[in-house]
Amino acid sequence: MQPVKKREPATAPKQVAAVDLGSNSFHMVIARLHGTGLQIIDRLREQVRLADGLDEDRRLSAEAQTRGLDCLRRFQQRISGLPAEDVRVVGTNTLRSAKNAADFIERAEEVLGHPIEIVSGIEEARLIYSGVAHSVGSAADVNRLVIDIGGGSTEMIIGRGTRPLLMESLYIGSVTLTNRFFRSGKITPSAFSRALLEVQLELEPKVSLYKERGWNNAVGTSGTVLAVKKILEANSWTKNGITAAGVRKLLEVILHAGDVEALRLDGLSRERAKILPAGLAILLGSIESLGIDKMDVSDGALREGLLYDLVGRQDRGRDTRATSVKALADRYHVDEQQARRVEDTAVKCLRMVAAAWKLDDDEDVLWLRWAARLHEIGLDIAHSNYQKHGGYIIAHADLAGFSYQEQHLLGLLVLAHRRKFPTKALKAVKSIWGKKAERLAVLLRLATLMRRSRTAAALPDFKLEGGKKRLSLQMPRGWLDAHPLTRADLEREVQYLDQVGFTLEFE
Repeated sequence: MQPVKKREPATAPKQVAAVDLGSNSFHMVIARLHGTGLQIIDRLREQVRLADGLDEDRRLSAEAQTRGLDCLRRFQQRISGLPAEDVRVVGTNTLRSAKNAADFIERAEEVLGHPIEIVSGIEEARLIYSGVAHSVGSAADVNRLVIDIGGGSTEMIIGRGTRPLLMESLYIGSVTLTNRFFRSGKITPSAFSRALLEVQLELEPKVSLYKERGWNNAVGTSGTVLAVKKILEANSWTKNGITAAGVRKLLEVILHAGDVEALRLDGLSRERAKILPAGLAILLGSIESLGIDKMDVSDGALREGLLYDLVGRQDRGRDTRATSVKALADRYHVDEQQARRVEDTAVKCLRMVAAAWKLDDDEDVLWLRWAARLHEIGLDIAHSNYQKHGGYIIAHADLAGFSYQEQHLLGLLVLAHRRKFPTKALKAVKSIWGKKAERLAVLLRLATLMRRSRTAAALPDFKLEGGKKRLSLQMPRGWLDAHPLTRADLEREVQYLDQVGFTLEFE
């Protein structure tokens, strides 16, 4: 009789996690990769009220920071076993605007054990739309309007299928509006009218553009929208979703109550009550300004969008950042052949020093490739100091898929690829990216220099060795004598790099 073979344990499905550090609440969602999709297996949410801790100078109070860090310690327990590449953590409006956000982020990263990305309002809108589209379905033949009312900002997106077409991030949120108009807890008709007017003024420049684009159905998401839907249904003011009539009925009730403490409504939690009047002002302002009679509601939002974006990054063919790089290169008429020559040379250089400089991560190669593809975009503006134009464009453009930190790294690499090394910009980026930023910049500089002739002529077989603050280039015997311009460029590069304490040797 043959012995029975033990069945090998099945490999556990891969898990990924997204953490959203919002202005009112921190959210975490964990999913299991399921075929080509995602299966949500866990959700955590805590009301942190981060925006409530901003003082008049836009500095986060110690109390607000403590609330946030305590929440993240609990989150960390759930994601402690996940690899770094399977977790994305993003901060939104409050962490975009707080003057001391960097201090909080540094402490938060220590607690979580994962880096925190700060995303722009437009990038937040793109991720929200992705989360909604994947949650409610992505019909490719109709336009969808998505409204996300958060604690610090409100995002409005019109999209078709999984692709956003029009995006805005408005600087109005349920927490920020509460602090301006309802801080005492009193809900008076005059206070609500002022809050509603503020919303309408913010929306006014956008309304005609959105109406011109048009949409077939409206979808709301996130805290205020989900809370209003729950209240309307619990009180039988609507059967499904949110209606304009239901919102106006809710407004009558909260104005009659007159005070947050007096609000007693089925479906309303105590933690939501304080910011409900402000959230309702944003919702009603949006409904009236845009002429919305009915709004569907989606559970999916920013964090679900983050999950799909994370999976896309791991599948290089679906990395949104790569699409943004190509679009930027096309927009600024980059010489694609020259960019490719610089890219290939830069990557060849990186391979030679990868071990010594600890640049053996796939992302390191990506940053160098993208910087090479974009290093000449500034030429479309002016030849003089074109590296400055290119670096500025990249650092300040709305680049889908990129966080603020990532854009500043890419912008620094382009800014630093020629002439004097930008020490101030490098110092700011090094505080996040460490030695990687300087080393990638040096490699791009060398590749650009070696490809200055802009011809397809093959380079000779050269050798490159990296040290702590040193780079040694060895060319074939006699090659530099036959190419005096390259020798002159290298001699000048020695001086540029010496200004930042970096030694370049060549022979």
